[in-house]
Amino acid sequence: MPVLTRDFFLADAVNVARLLPGMDIVIADGGSPKRYMIKETEAYLGSDDRACHASKGRTRRTEVMYRQGGHLYVYFVYGMHWMVNVVTGPADDPQAVLIRGAGQFSGPGRVTKGTGIDGSFNGEDLTSSARIWIEDRGLRPLITAGPRVGINYAGEPWVSKPWRFMITEQTKMI
Repeated sequence: MPVLTRDFFLADAVNVARLLPGMDIVIADGGSPKRYMIKETEAYLGSDDRACHASKGRTRRTEVMYRQGGHLYVYFVYGMHWMVNVVTGPADDPQAVLIRGAGQFSGPGRVTKGTGIDGSFNGEDLTSSARIWIEDRGLRPLITAGPRVGINYAGEPWVSKPWRFMITEQTKMI
């Protein structure tokens, strides 16, 4: 299956988040590749999006979000969970897509725990890495859009943006 190229990741976070469900995140860290179909995503659209980490400005933690699309932004939250995000858009336009569900794992903390993604993956380039990448399976499932989860602090209109995308029904390969 084809590995996604840089051009795919240069689109804005909402478009990438809508397209990723049905694709595989592939992890070959220390062994044979394991594939997990992405089932749920959530978009964070840059420094104007009050739910996006970049809305607080450029920091050491968010620096990777300012790279061109195709890198991973992995951070630790609540003192217990890693979160994995795909950076999107051009350099210096900090956008990202949170992977909320993949394979049998539902919930972003369960995704990283179940797949073994941790802070060592932060900054990894999905277009050239030998340990993690995303492949297009050619599957185009039906997607439902809804509001993002756990961002009440951002207020309106950010809380109500339909930027969470979930597979609702499997469809045929194209």
